[in-house]
Amino acid sequence: MNYDFETRVNRKNTGAAKWEQMYGWNPDVSDDVIPLSVADMEFKNPPEVMEGLKAYLDEAVLGYTIPYASFLDAVVEWQEKRHGWQVEKDWLVHTPGVVTAIYSVIRSLTKPGDGVIVFRPVYYPFGQAISDNKREEVNVPLLNDNGYYTIDFEAFEQAAAEPENKLLIFCSPHNPVGRVWTEEELEKLAEICVKHGLYVVSDEVWYDLIMPGYEHTVLATVNEELSKRLITCTAPSKTFNLAGLATSNIFIQDEGLRETFVQSLQEVRNDMIGALGYKGCELAYTKSEAWLDELLVVLDRNQRLVHEFFKKEYPKIKAPKIEGTYVQWLDFRELGMTDEELEEFLHMEAEFFTDEGYIFGKEGSGYERINIALPTDALEEALERLVAALKKREAR
Repeated sequence: MNYDFETRVNRKNTGAAKWEQMYGWNPDVSDDVIPLSVADMEFKNPPEVMEGLKAYLDEAVLGYTIPYASFLDAVVEWQEKRHGWQVEKDWLVHTPGVVTAIYSVIRSLTKPGDGVIVFRPVYYPFGQAISDNKREEVNVPLLNDNGYYTIDFEAFEQAAAEPENKLLIFCSPHNPVGRVWTEEELEKLAEICVKHGLYVVSDEVWYDLIMPGYEHTVLATVNEELSKRLITCTAPSKTFNLAGLATSNIFIQDEGLRETFVQSLQEVRNDMIGALGYKGCELAYTKSEAWLDELLVVLDRNQRLVHEFFKKEYPKIKAPKIEGTYVQWLDFRELGMTDEELEEFLHMEAEFFTDEGYIFGKEGSGYERINIALPTDALEEALERLVAALKKREAR
């Protein structure tokens, strides 16, 4: 490989969210432990981005910055090159994060008391955005067939038909279960949304991170009618580990819908991005594609390692392979622990730090979400540490 996906980066005392969280849970954690929780990577950033930002800082004035031509070209061209999605610059709105965009969508397209549909288990800020804005969450749980998740279209259509339900928050690829929805699934979903007049915000922030043999389809490409009611959220944050630059690109084809969304952003001044965010995104999309291609090889290797490791070393824990993202959804239910017991065991005995499944909804009880974007040998050490702790516990 041409890039470094092997060096372990110690992020202790740097303000890294999941590292601070880990030491909050267990202040005595061993020095060589890397947390597997919050979804950013334990890899160095693409060198083209870092070197480009250094060069930029030598010349830049870090004042107020708005989108500029080469940045816009980079964002538009990335959609065509990686996703076959032809977009216009005019469709773009910029926010400091996808979650920020989702909050604004809810405020702009629904009223207090309106229903907002989600498919749990799902990324937990979706529920927070609904409750914080005093809307009603309408949960249509995914169907779970031995670890393979699908949309319950019958239940979804029933929910979509209720006049008080105005909006679907959709996760594609799906976090935390790792599904990459097929074109047929997306077409069916779009037909239901159009039929019942639902607005849709499609969180596609993971869309560049697809395992071999699968292909992401942008929801906006499957049904032209839906484009009048669709907001598509993208960002370089997951793809290139740039969440700290707080830059997201939101595509809204319909002019009226776009104006409504922009107005909601401006009401709370949530439409500002820093100069380094614009430049970092541009550098990622124009200079770092080769880094991404190598990253995908590493992620596929890591997810297969997790799957095979548990199958061989501890079959009570189920770890289905993922289709996309770099988070893997582990089933611990056969251990017979409560969520509280499992959390305590993982933090204090196994030093295995995850995102607990229950935060994604009651459907996640007994599950754990792990981040596999770290050096392969460090991931294997974490798995071995977990199984050793489990066997020690069983021997007591």
